[in-house]
Amino acid sequence: MCGDKLNEGEEDFSNLRLPRRRDSELFGIALELQGASHLKVVCADGKTRFARIPGKMKRRSWIIAGDLVIVKPWSFEDGKADIRFRYTRTQRNYLRRRKILPPGLESY
Repeated sequence: MCGDKLNEGEEDFSNLRLPRRRDSELFGIALELQGASHLKVVCADGKTRFARIPGKMKRRSWIIAGDLVIVKPWSFEDGKADIRFRYTRTQRNYLRRRKILPPGLESY
């Protein structure tokens, strides 16, 4: 039954969610929690935005400082954004090894 995996202990990330350019999504790093499902995020474009966690995501996963996330900046207010996805540590390491992360975010 384990014939689908290449090696025992390796995970397949071929269907890993990436930011959609046509939807203006960006990589971001959560800097600090602000309370009430809000946090500060530094985005791949170098801007720091005030982001909110939608209710659907708030109930499914916890976001802490230092997490890699996908954000979607608001079209009418550039200083704010919505969190779309949170990567696990393993997924983040995979993106870093494959050099998919922007150079500015690798230092966090």
